[in-house]
Amino acid sequence: MHYSFIFEPLLPAFWLICVLIPPAILVFTGLIMLRRGYLLRVLTLAVLALALINPVFLQEYREPLKSTLAVIIDRSQSQKFGQRAQDTDEAVAILEKALQAYPQFEPRFIEAGKPDSSEEGTSTRLFSSLGRGLADVPPSRIAGAIMISDGQVHDIPVNAKKSEFKAPVNVLVTGNPAEYDRRIRFIEAPRFGIVNKPLRLSMIVEDQGSMPTDMLQARVDVLVNGEAAGSYNVTAGEETPFEITLPHAGTNIIELKTGGPDGELTQINNHAAIMIDGIRENLKVLLISGEPHNGLRTWRDLLKSDTGVDLIHFTILRPPEKQDNTPLNQLSLIVFPTTELFVEKINDFDLVIFDRYQHYDVLPMIYYDYMARYVENGGALLMATGPEFAGGTSLAVTPLIRVLPAGPTGNIIDRPFLPHLTPEGMKHPVTHGLEGSNTTPPKWGRWLRQIEAIPTQNTTVLMKGADDWPLMLLAHVGKGRVGMLLSDEGWLWARGFEGGGPYASLYRRMAHWLMGEPELEEEALFATSNGNQLVIHRQTMKDSIGSIHIQLPSGKTSEIQATKTEDGIFTATFESDEIGLIRITNDDKTTVAHVGPINAPEYGDIISTTEKLKPLAMETGGNVMRLHKQAGDAVTIGTVQPVRKTETSSGAGNRIILKESSDTRLDRIERIPLFSGLTALAAGLFFLCAVWYREAK
Repeated sequence: MHYSFIFEPLLPAFWLICVLIPPAILVFTGLIMLRRGYLLRVLTLAVLALALINPVFLQEYREPLKSTLAVIIDRSQSQKFGQRAQDTDEAVAILEKALQAYPQFEPRFIEAGKPDSSEEGTSTRLFSSLGRGLADVPPSRIAGAIMISDGQVHDIPVNAKKSEFKAPVNVLVTGNPAEYDRRIRFIEAPRFGIVNKPLRLSMIVEDQGSMPTDMLQARVDVLVNGEAAGSYNVTAGEETPFEITLPHAGTNIIELKTGGPDGELTQINNHAAIMIDGIRENLKVLLISGEPHNGLRTWRDLLKSDTGVDLIHFTILRPPEKQDNTPLNQLSLIVFPTTELFVEKINDFDLVIFDRYQHYDVLPMIYYDYMARYVENGGALLMATGPEFAGGTSLAVTPLIRVLPAGPTGNIIDRPFLPHLTPEGMKHPVTHGLEGSNTTPPKWGRWLRQIEAIPTQNTTVLMKGADDWPLMLLAHVGKGRVGMLLSDEGWLWARGFEGGGPYASLYRRMAHWLMGEPELEEEALFATSNGNQLVIHRQTMKDSIGSIHIQLPSGKTSEIQATKTEDGIFTATFESDEIGLIRITNDDKTTVAHVGPINAPEYGDIISTTEKLKPLAMETGGNVMRLHKQAGDAVTIGTVQPVRKTETSSGAGNRIILKESSDTRLDRIERIPLFSGLTALAAGLFFLCAVWYREAK
């Protein structure tokens, strides 16, 4: 209770003065003149003034206010290692029960550090959560904070004295002092590399905590796009260089895997991966043309306009009506280097194009066999055919026939027709989404001639023409690829005939598919991350793809279903509650994506520690202690110690120090008037009578 005196005048101050001045003048005049009874007059004036001023005695009844306590529960990624999550839940339950014995504290349980797309979702930022959780509480009513964490906190205030938080900070540390862990990471990892050229990288294996001394050596496996690329014996703590070769252009996934010692904290960081974009050196294309025609310039201009293509173009022409005996080497301005091109240098080319070329016995038959082997061993061949393909000098009568996707019937269709995509062409990345193809009939011009041909097995027909005869075909042959256009009228689109058509996109995509562009693969799996959301993109020629298998960094797995968004394209999204490398698998296709920053603080130092938060806790008068004193001990939180004033702590003892608030809340007030009513009336009458009596004598 609180006691006080106040005055509650019966009149405003002005009128109170006006009322008291006349009798005061009379009283003080008598006092100066020492008239009889002056003392009684003074007392009578005092009684009148006291009655008008009205003194009141107040008695306040107050209730003490509770102090607000913030219990910060660390739910970050590192808290999922070992038994930390279980220890945290057990400590929260024990703490809730213990705080019931201290009604002066009002606990607020705040979960912090959960993964999300923000900066805080990739690091343990407990103090920002503490500030938000107590933003509405006056500083005088903050009891302090209890943090349940592994001690790896990334937003610790540099100077506790300058911090706005002036209450004790107590930390209950999960984990145990005997933890150890192994981590592998890239040191040197370029963003780009030349395809089929050695690329230098380096790695390091780092051991943290109380690692057994006999585990200083580690064996690291290197994988490129899921294929083994070498193994290395590595000494922990030493940078180890190694080399890889990027097999194709576009994204290549480089992975490092190492086994960890038994009993290590986690194996999540025993695996590291990066993505390196493969860049081809200038693509080497060999264009061999036969009889000149309007479409030849279209091919030549398209290839020469690409700065990434080195084009070698030869025209081999010997008209059938030429029957003289002039030696072949005298029919050319220069000696044609047939042996160098088709035997010695053929494997240096990324793509070989035969444009309306026909066999005139200029090239020996054995050279066509070399070309077929080139394709079967991984080369790329494009056949742009015309009427010559249907005749007796067709390349179909050479050993090259065994790799061609179609054989001619001998017939030529000489009438206008409108090219159109097949169902497979609507799905295939080479022709999917071609400008003008999304309507029936397509919005492009007609062609005027087509060669009849029958596709071989395992050939994909992407486009058809007159009478539904195949017009554009692609095929996998051995390790290589072959494409075929069964018309020489594609140049009409380039000239804008009847509105033209997407000739540049069609030709360029076809050429790049033949050269193994990953984004044009008919069966491909891609994944990108946006914050903690994973976006999965599946290209396929199938009508359904089944479930997509997700493997999280912790080893947990999940199955999700993709939705068909376009012909040949399925997409799916996945919300990850973990940071790190995620492996995605569908059928025989596998890819990886990294959720969160590459060097997320959560996977840096993961060994639990009391040292990082100890200086701040001591400065604020709090304490830092482990839930387990030794490995195998039960979870303990110590005792709660309320204090009125906080001072710098020594950190000794198992105590959770909390500050009690001195703030109170007014419940009620009792008023006791000291000089009013009958009391004032009786006193006034008494002194008036006394004055009258004294004056009467």
